[in-house]
Amino acid sequence: MLKTCLIRMNNTCQERYFSSLVPAQPVPPLAQTLQGYLRALEPLIPEEELVHTRKNIQKFCGEGGLGPQLQEGLERRARHSNNWISDWWVQWAYLESRQPLPVHSNPAISLPKRDFSDWRGQLVFASKLIAAALDFKNVVDNGRLPVEYMRGQPLCMELFPLLFSSCRIPGRKHDTITHHSRARHITVVRNYQFFQMDVYNSDGSRMTESQIHAQLLRIRAESWKTDKEPMGILTSEHRQTWGQAYSRLLKDKLNKESVRAIEKGLFTLCLDSPVMRVSDDKYSSRMAAQILHGGGTHSNSGNRWFDKTLQFVVGEDGSWGLLYEQATAEGPPIATLLDHILQYCKKPDPKKTPLIPLQMPKKLYFNIDREIKRDIEHAKLINDLDIRCFNFQRFGKELPKQHNLSPNAFIQVALQLAYYKVHNEVCASCDIASQRMFRGGRTDYIRSPTNQMLKFVLNFDDPSISVRSILLNKMYYYYHRESDQSVGYPLPALKGQSIDRHLLGLKLQAIEEGLSVPRLFMDTAYGLATHWKLRTGQVPANTDSVMCFGPLVPDGYAVCYNPQSDHVHFSVTAFNCCEETQAETLAATLHSTLCQLQELLQPTV
Repeated sequence: MLKTCLIRMNNTCQERYFSSLVPAQPVPPLAQTLQGYLRALEPLIPEEELVHTRKNIQKFCGEGGLGPQLQEGLERRARHSNNWISDWWVQWAYLESRQPLPVHSNPAISLPKRDFSDWRGQLVFASKLIAAALDFKNVVDNGRLPVEYMRGQPLCMELFPLLFSSCRIPGRKHDTITHHSRARHITVVRNYQFFQMDVYNSDGSRMTESQIHAQLLRIRAESWKTDKEPMGILTSEHRQTWGQAYSRLLKDKLNKESVRAIEKGLFTLCLDSPVMRVSDDKYSSRMAAQILHGGGTHSNSGNRWFDKTLQFVVGEDGSWGLLYEQATAEGPPIATLLDHILQYCKKPDPKKTPLIPLQMPKKLYFNIDREIKRDIEHAKLINDLDIRCFNFQRFGKELPKQHNLSPNAFIQVALQLAYYKVHNEVCASCDIASQRMFRGGRTDYIRSPTNQMLKFVLNFDDPSISVRSILLNKMYYYYHRESDQSVGYPLPALKGQSIDRHLLGLKLQAIEEGLSVPRLFMDTAYGLATHWKLRTGQVPANTDSVMCFGPLVPDGYAVCYNPQSDHVHFSVTAFNCCEETQAETLAATLHSTLCQLQELLQPTV
């Protein structure tokens, strides 16, 4: 379905973003991946289990094993597809996942508070925000967005056109994606009420900020009272449950028209109501939670349509940000969009307001029968996520650079050490690495625990500072030798040679060929190696933004960080239902660990 969406784009976009500037993503050598898999297991499992896994690997890649056959299938697939793993990854990781989208899938970005604190300022800024997003879309549509580069190599740009007018459609067994290239409206939601608002004039020109503001004032006047039924909360359900409710909802003609209007819109603007005030030290965490999931049923969670690829959130208290659905969007393109918006917001409205009468924004109505009302009641979002955001201000990315170290590697060491201090073990952990250096590339994982890392954390509390310094230097030598300092990625990831997407591809190729899943993937070790208790992501941006997302497993954490020159923004999340994990505890330990690592680099500080 994703491929179908891409084909629907106009030829200009295809030529621009599907260019041959970027190479095809390679299929890593089978032996290399299996050796890397064994190395990744060494710090995680006992020796006797490792021996068992080695035997499974030998059978898998030896004479009569399925490994060579599956590898040949992947190489054949690579020769006849845009990207041998991306479509599979989107289908497996997103569209077939039955987990709810908020927290479990959709990331959110919270940005610095704006200088307003009432609905008037909210609407003025929201008008500017809409105009900025439309300006970015115009740049993309006209092929004027510069190709991005990393290490002097061009990056794939194909996701940019899909940021707008895309939506995920729920299904009972799996979801699909829809993309509409000719949309002229956005959806605005306030007090649980949805409005279809045109953002282009009859002559095709984009509306000015003044025109947009006038329309938002009309919407506010029509939505002064909170709707009894928060329709948007349905999209927060488990996907199978929402898929069934979606089918019931669309049986009614009016409901179908309203849902289709939301799905076809360029994006959704969520005008949030004020939330309970908290102390300054908790404000950033509360703001991140509001952007991520709306704060629960009795707050602003009904002001969302979580299936929508792009949603902007603007609160009356000056809070703002966005959340996005990952089947058609990822962090780097979103960061580029936000940078454009921030630059646009610094400028006055460049367009004069034409004397054109504007149609009233269309309120979207729903016929809510007994079954739909029951679905809404069952979908009431329970806030089970613990979020702790903090700004580490003792140093930023310049300190590691001064010591010829990768800032990302430095923070990864701190994360591993902090986790070990809290739980007295290392765990399967993944750092998200972009694969946009390849045509149609999405992401892969960088595994952080290594034998060197295990040795480091086990010996960190040795009273001899000189020994600790030596261990630290060895650890950074390991990272620096095998990574590119400009981006902080290990070189295998930059070359498309990470192991996890390849392992997944081998497994899916077996299923594709109608074969039994190889014992290698039924092994206890594989389950442990892919039970990601620590999910991390670096989202470098030109502003003090904070990204947050939920853990991948119930007993895990998610940590996102944005390194600036002299400080680092962190968000740490964990589920309240798990007694073993507490976001605040890990965040505090991470803060103190970073200070300790600074002392190793600068003993006199």
